Amino acid sequence: MKKHCIILILLLIFTNFQAQKKIENLNFEIIENNFPKNWNIFGDGNAKISVDATEKQQGKYSATIESTEEKGFKALAFTLPENYAGKKIKLSGYLKTENVSNGFAGLWMRIDPQIAFDNMKKIGLKGTNPWKKYEVTLEMSPENTKQIVLGALLAGKGKIWIDELKVSIDGRDISKAKVFEKIPAKVELDKEFDDGSKLSNINLDAKNTENLKNLGLIWGYLKYYHPNIAKGNYNWDYELFRLLPKLKGNSITENDKIYISWIKNLGEFETTKIVSDDKNIKIKADLDWITSSGFSQELTELLLNLKYAKRSKINYYVDFFDQVNNPDFKNENPYKKMSFPDEGFRLLSLYRYWNIIQYYFPYKNLIEEDWKKVLPEFIPKFLNAKNQSEYTLAALEIIARIHDTHANIWGNNKAVNQYFGERYSSVKVSFVENKAIVTDFYKKELGKETRLQKGDIIVEVNGENIDSIIQKQLKYTAASNYPTQLREIARNLLCSNSETIHIKFLRDGIENSALIKTYTYAEIANDEQKEFFEMFNNDVAYLYMGSADSEKLPEIFEKIKNTKGLVIDFRSYPSDFVVFKLGKLLKPNSTEFVKFSNTNNIQPGVFTFTPSLKIPGTGNNYYKGKIAILINETTQSSAEYHTMGLRTAPNAKVFGSTTSGADGNVSKIMLPGNISTMISGIGIYYPDGKETQRVGIIPDIVVKPTIEGIKTDQDEVLEKAVNWITN
Repeated sequence: MKKHCIILILLLIFTNFQAQKKIENLNFEIIENNFPKNWNIFGDGNAKISVDATEKQQGKYSATIESTEEKGFKALAFTLPENYAGKKIKLSGYLKTENVSNGFAGLWMRIDPQIAFDNMKKIGLKGTNPWKKYEVTLEMSPENTKQIVLGALLAGKGKIWIDELKVSIDGRDISKAKVFEKIPAKVELDKEFDDGSKLSNINLDAKNTENLKNLGLIWGYLKYYHPNIAKGNYNWDYELFRLLPKLKGNSITENDKIYISWIKNLGEFETTKIVSDDKNIKIKADLDWITSSGFSQELTELLLNLKYAKRSKINYYVDFFDQVNNPDFKNENPYKKMSFPDEGFRLLSLYRYWNIIQYYFPYKNLIEEDWKKVLPEFIPKFLNAKNQSEYTLAALEIIARIHDTHANIWGNNKAVNQYFGERYSSVKVSFVENKAIVTDFYKKELGKETRLQKGDIIVEVNGENIDSIIQKQLKYTAASNYPTQLREIARNLLCSNSETIHIKFLRDGIENSALIKTYTYAEIANDEQKEFFEMFNNDVAYLYMGSADSEKLPEIFEKIKNTKGLVIDFRSYPSDFVVFKLGKLLKPNSTEFVKFSNTNNIQPGVFTFTPSLKIPGTGNNYYKGKIAILINETTQSSAEYHTMGLRTAPNAKVFGSTTSGADGNVSKIMLPGNISTMISGIGIYYPDGKETQRVGIIPDIVVKPTIEGIKTDQDEVLEKAVNWITN
């Protein structure tokens, strides 16, 4: 008994120690590089944040935020190391202000994801004020909390000092607070099918394929619409495996009765009147199948009633990233140990992916076919897969059907790599004038060994002509539009699992052949990086956005303010997110440039528009030269978003060809067998609602490379832009 008491005491001490994890530097006394340790900065202004050893409330230092700009804000942020148990959390601290105008100063605190927030805006602290204690209090929700972040901010112009911050929970100092211990969801305790679904030889005749389609529709609808599943009360993957054997060989009437019993056993739920913002709806939820699938009246009414269930914003299977609101499918089990999942898990993989697209893909309306017909088409493709390669390619094929360049299978997938070829040639290929053209070499010395030259036209690879290769690879090439599909096919064209590739090519109309070597990726990798900024003839400035650095922008614009023009090259992925900082320098006034669409867990599948977002202006000090923005099929995602923003400048024109057509923050999806894919998680549109996905960014002046230009090392898009500026 004594031994057990000692163990219990030790456990209590350890638990107490864990709960009192040290929170350092709320009083700004620990300094590194003239900045308070453990603190971060965010905001769109250019305010200076530092420490002050002369003006403080206590100790050696206070923190200070100072801005000379009338627009924008800057904030100091501190993330608490734990999630704490309690009802109310309070941040208190001392503030002093000097000449704060065009905004306000304050303490702020936020509980993520979107649980509670306050930044003292209602108090409106402005002007010059002596040291005074202020407080911010928020209602807590520990079971739903990801993190708690706090700090101070300055919006607008002026100066603020911050000191002696303290945090308390339910009136007690946070050092004495208890760490919240989350009780595992019931879904996490269900281990029955960890070693396999116990399903095999699933019947694929026409009748049963129709039954499997209906099961996929109902299973996914319940997953996202039933409140008790959303709570994590059921391992919905394993519930599929429990139900499926019960449906085997039954009539439609018998299966309907099984579905009715299944749904009723999930428990009661409240219903509510759901108010829709009809004028801002972009996509309505596709639920017509409930009444058109031939279900019994009782089953139909049960499913229809679920539309009006009172749902929480929280769903175990789907969360949303803070601020951006693209979906987060973090609790989808990838079943990593299953390199080749069994039939049940392969069917689960199809159902999981199909329903994520059905309810959480913002561009479902652009798929250009009835997505419900895709489900029965792929049931036999997934179930008949004989090995890991066939299963992975079936997944890749349905991924390609959503026409999203963000999709594909990512993460160095072995089956995909082996299908396209794990080794690379040193030759860069692009489709120019509808032909596969040698455009460059990854490493010049390896390129010389091939005897190929820029401008050579590849017509055959290992005995197969290019058109045949294109047709074979299109169904496995996930991209938003055809030019981007060709971009991806060109990248894979000279890949192989062998150490050599035999090709035929045309040079000056004469057919030649060559045996070229292949290499590992490490052997051809090129670490050369272009400079962010350079000048052409003192008249034209050039920014290569693949090396973008926001810190260098003020210095660059001081140098180029009197130039005739500026070329901004987005034929690469921006290395820094500068759309607001750079856009502000290019225009006098604030202008709208984008709006978004997203869904939520209250009405999955209903996508609504957000208000338009603006890029600020900089008054009369904006850059007044011409602005040429360069784009092509490699301009993707962030590069497209940047182009949308920067082209609102009054002197801007866009040169080149249609972009990738894949914009919006990405959401990762894991499928059984550890297959990793993604979708564009939010919709991106112009302020008038015009599409960007699949369409891409349309240039003002269309310029495409030519074979002759490639032969002579011309950058015809750049030349056209520079000529426009100088003329």
